[in-house]
Amino acid sequence: MGALIPEKLARELERKGIDLVDLVISALGEEIDPKVALEARVELAGKYLAEAKEYLAKGDAVQASEKLYKAVEECIKALAQRYDTPEHREAAREGRWWAQLLGKAARRLARELNEPRITDAWSRAFDIRVWGFHEAKYTVEDVKEDVGYVEWLLNYVKQRVFE
Repeated sequence: MGALIPEKLARELERKGIDLVDLVISALGEEIDPKVALEARVELAGKYLAEAKEYLAKGDAVQASEKLYKAVEECIKALAQRYDTPEHREAAREGRWWAQLLGKAARRLARELNEPRITDAWSRAFDIRVWGFHEAKYTVEDVKEDVGYVEWLLNYVKQRVFE
């Protein structure tokens, strides 16, 4: 079942930095099976990646940048939940993730899992969100360079989350 969110409401959520999936998971609290939350994040990351590729095919670097960022964001959240990082616990307490928590989680996960590509993927995602989405300075070719990092991270997360 897909949710329909009015466009104005979706824009307002985006403007305020509120992630709808985080909001739903937080609202369900202890009642949601953690595995269901993980599966939802991984599924959403895959959808964002597919949408990014569609936008790239259409020549829309701005929207592709945002979708690639969102895919990585969901991957980091899933890994942080899977490994119960302090950043995940803080986001759960606050009811939302902040950019600095995502960055710290990516760094911690890269260290603890001995996988520096996690930080690489996060750094690239944050870069394209700023310069590709907010500032609209990157071209389709610029953004395409980062697709492989996002694909790698999503595959890595699938292996780690569902092992």
